[in-house]
Amino acid sequence: MRTALVIGTGLIGTSAALALTGRGVVVHLADHDPGQARTAAALGAGTDEEPAGPVDLAIIAAPPAHVAGALADAMRSGVARAYLDVASVKGGPRRELEALGLDLSAYIGSHPMSGREKSGPLAATADLFEGRPWVLTPTRDTDTEVLNLALELVSFCRAVPVVMDADAHDRAVALVSHMPHLVSSMVAARLENAEEAAVRLCGQGIRDVTRIAASDPRMWIDILSANPGPVADLLADVSADLDETVQALRALQSSDEAKRRAGTDGIQDVLRRGNAGQIRVPGKHGTAPATYESVVVLIDDQPGQLARIFADAGRAGVNIEDVRIEHATGQQVGLIELSVQPAAAAVLTAALRERGWAIRQ
Repeated sequence: MRTALVIGTGLIGTSAALALTGRGVVVHLADHDPGQARTAAALGAGTDEEPAGPVDLAIIAAPPAHVAGALADAMRSGVARAYLDVASVKGGPRRELEALGLDLSAYIGSHPMSGREKSGPLAATADLFEGRPWVLTPTRDTDTEVLNLALELVSFCRAVPVVMDADAHDRAVALVSHMPHLVSSMVAARLENAEEAAVRLCGQGIRDVTRIAASDPRMWIDILSANPGPVADLLADVSADLDETVQALRALQSSDEAKRRAGTDGIQDVLRRGNAGQIRVPGKHGTAPATYESVVVLIDDQPGQLARIFADAGRAGVNIEDVRIEHATGQQVGLIELSVQPAAAAVLTAALRERGWAIRQ
């Protein structure tokens, strides 16, 4: 791939353009808002000048509701040899293109499974997709050259290609992305009118659950409007679980011992199923989840503290597998939880204590 045209210079489009430009591809940028394309160009993502002729690959990074229209316009104009979109739903746009009677041999659907809570070109980074799955949804009509160009794009962005059927993809993202986002938003909504004294007690758990609720509602309306059925089906299942859990909690309030036992069994069941589902979430680098031990260290909220503790762990020959930070309320201190291989926990604890770190038991 020598040339590309990115149509839509938001977070995803600009990030892909930055990655391609960094690999020496000449990237042209276009957007319904010319100012946004100029911003992306100023960031080094390419040029907002029109290409002189057909490019190798046109990347459509428009919202799902506008993908088919943008693709149809680009294909009818012959701006590229191959066409690809990065929308978060795949079945709908493909069916819209089929209904328009377009030749889809030059088209392949795709979806990079990466993003941020922030949107727009200023939030873009060249490494946004690094190590992340990038779904490709070719059909029997997809030309081999088009698939190869898509794989080249994924490689240039340092992502991991995953080939799926379009409708299977839409059911999958409903489960792992769209439904969880709505649940996160519903949990966060409980905080809107909560008492300040309660909100001040927020810890890492509520931050983890509500983090994705900070995303742009307008973007999510576009996404959910393109995949409503599978998301609604999953939320119906969640609703049934909620009803059963509410009944179990009410039973725990009963003076009847048999009802309390039934309530306990109901709560244990939902927690057990939660454990069983959570352990299926892929671990580091997409491998099977591993069990780590935590070493919790009290640190001051000052510059250089994290660098020091990572350097001390390195000197001890211990690899940090994961890290979490919880800041203390009203104090300039925090707890850093270092996840390590079980055999390394005692080694790291001893090494950090020797270097003056306070270890929380």
